[in-house]
Parts: sequence; C-alpha cells; structure tokens
Amino acid sequence: MPVDWDVSSKISQEESDMYGMIAKLVILPGKREEMIGILRESAASMPGCFSYVVAEDSADENVIWVTEVWDSQTSHDASLSLPAVKNVIPRGKAIVSNFEKIAVTTPVWGVGIPVPQPFD
Repeated sequence: MPVDWDVSSKISQEESDMYGMIAKLVILPGKREEMIGILRESAASMPGCFSYVVAEDSADENVIWVTEVWDSQTSHDASLSLPAVKNVIPRGKAIVSNFEKIAVTTPVWGVGIPVPQPFD
C-alpha cells in the first residue's frame, strides 16, 4: 500500500494551530551569558510551551536566537503574565539593546513536538 505523504491537507485547522516564533536578541557587550541565564530561569516551566531553544549566534558574540513552539498563541501571550517571566523582564530589558521578532510561524512537525494525527 503506498504511503500518502500529503497529510497536511487531512489535518484540520483547529488541530494545527500551534504557534511559533523566532526572535533575535542583541545583547549589550559582555552580557550574553547573563541573558542566557535570565532566559533559562524564566522559561523553565511555561504551560503550553513545547520547545524553547536559546542559541548563541556563531558569528556575533552579542546575539542570541530564541526559537519557540507553543500549543497556541494564547499560551504564548499568557506566559508573559507568569510571575517567573514578569519578574525577570526588567533585568532582561536592561541588557538587551535590540529585540527583533524575525518570524511568526505555524509549526506542523518537529522531533518531540506533539503532532495532530491525520483524519482517516
């Protein structure tokens, strides 16, 4: 029996409403490790967050990339009200010289990320 590789058309919009974001943070010189610690501290336990990856830019020692996958945009937006997040925002703002939302995405698949099952 041949495999139907086009499952995207079989997944309802309601089931595929995950929310993703890729952001670039430019950090003040010498403060990148501090910012990574702040992000680690605040993002440790956020309801609805499937993946939160913080990466150092290989070419610029003052840049951090954050890639997020959420069960919904609502969960993402609600995370900004969590005490663990709210409490570190002033510390982060003090050492971030520029925040740029590079892309908003709709994740459809990823290792370790729950994926809606196609309709039969």
